Amino acid sequence: MSRAVIFVNGHIPELELVRRLIKPGDTFLAADGGTRHVLALELTPAIIIGDLDSLAPDVRLSTEQSGTRLIQHPRDKNETDFELALQYTVEAGYPEILVVAALGNRLDQTLGNLALLTNPRLSTFDVRLDDGVEEAFFTRGSCRVQGAAGDIVSLLPWGGEVIGVVTDGLRWPLQGETLYPYKTRGISNELLGEMASISLKSGLLLVVHSRNRQS
Repeated sequence: MSRAVIFVNGHIPELELVRRLIKPGDTFLAADGGTRHVLALELTPAIIIGDLDSLAPDVRLSTEQSGTRLIQHPRDKNETDFELALQYTVEAGYPEILVVAALGNRLDQTLGNLALLTNPRLSTFDVRLDDGVEEAFFTRGSCRVQGAAGDIVSLLPWGGEVIGVVTDGLRWPLQGETLYPYKTRGISNELLGEMASISLKSGLLLVVHSRNRQS
């Protein structure tokens, strides 16, 4: 199955940096107002989901005419449009999910978007938030970070200590250390090359990869 790319109605620092994230075969979904980013990239969303209160009538008409499926939920709901879109992609069985424009702008929204990824149901999915400049995702076992030498990689324990952290490809390696949520041991490490690997024995680890925009 192809990768699902969900566009959220948040901030994108540079549209061209997001364009670099797109791969052939991606399926594009928009969480309501995220439609504006899809259209700005001259892409066609397969699905627009949410309460659709941010969708202008002319945009709604043109996307429907282009074959886009609209899934409308009540405006008075318990979930954000992003949560609804994420639920849809998980239930559809997409193993890899990229979420664009879910970082920055509003702290509450950013934290809420990150918290959604801690759902144990997502433990077998590769779900990453990315705006072209930074990507953020959680790991419960092992993962890789791909970028360029000099990129910043921060490892943040989420909700408790993370035990047995081992890294390879970072300037300051960890060799089985425990990371604590009230300490900053894992902040501001650096990629030595194009790839780094991270593994842990137990806990939930937030990985934040900040790209060197000069590379």
